[in-house]
Amino acid sequence: MIHGSGGAINWWDDLIPLLSPDHRVIAIDMLGYGGSAKPDSGYSIDSQAGLVAQVLASLSVKNAVAVGHSLGGKVVTALAEQSPDLVAGITIIDTGPDSSYGTLTGGAKLAQLPLIGPAMWRVAPDFMIRKNVGQGFAPGYDVPDKYVDDIREMSYPAYHQSFEEQNDYTDEIPLSERLEKTGKPLLIIFGAKDQIFSAREALSAYAAIPGVTTKLIQGSGHSPQIEAPEETAAAINDFAKSLEPKPEPKPKTKSKSKSKAKKKKPAN
Repeated sequence: MIHGSGGAINWWDDLIPLLSPDHRVIAIDMLGYGGSAKPDSGYSIDSQAGLVAQVLASLSVKNAVAVGHSLGGKVVTALAEQSPDLVAGITIIDTGPDSSYGTLTGGAKLAQLPLIGPAMWRVAPDFMIRKNVGQGFAPGYDVPDKYVDDIREMSYPAYHQSFEEQNDYTDEIPLSERLEKTGKPLLIIFGAKDQIFSAREALSAYAAIPGVTTKLIQGSGHSPQIEAPEETAAAINDFAKSLEPKPEPKPKTKSKSKSKAKKKKPAN
């Protein structure tokens, strides 16, 4: 499980207990987020995917269901491109095919600008951060303090470069095209009240991929794993079960008939 921009492992706190009874669940803080190192560079989508691949390999993981939220959706796509043997299927949660389907607005967008952005990052009060993080949920959602703290723990290079790198990744080749080329089974989930991407337009673009499963979660915004964890977990569980190897049918044994054919008497 790979979180989105501004997030961390704790964005999966409500989902993990619903999945762990049936699955081994691994959540990772990407470089620059949560408890991971926070260098001044190294935030390309390919680099983040390479680090995730290293973690999975160190844990002897193969054939994973790679779940990515927002920015994380692009990272798990790159993971499947780079290391196809590690990935059995991909679940994308509220990640637009490219930047034409939506982007950050207001203070969150201003924070990406030269000079203004770094200054805002240093002095932004909690209420401003909470308002910006609120775009990641349905309108009116009460953002918990822990998600404000996640922003405080980030460095500005991680926030700014991740935003630029993820747009470059999908503007070069849309995510829908990248996902189709991987040939991996695919589940796309969107919250109907997503404030960043146009959910229905994005789902329509993904629906053109052969064999894709799409799900629109009513009442949820950009983060259904937090806003509607039961419904999100059910969709992921069903998807994961569909990827399990089917048991080979037992060979049929031919039974010998005990009946004997009656000899016909010759006609006179």
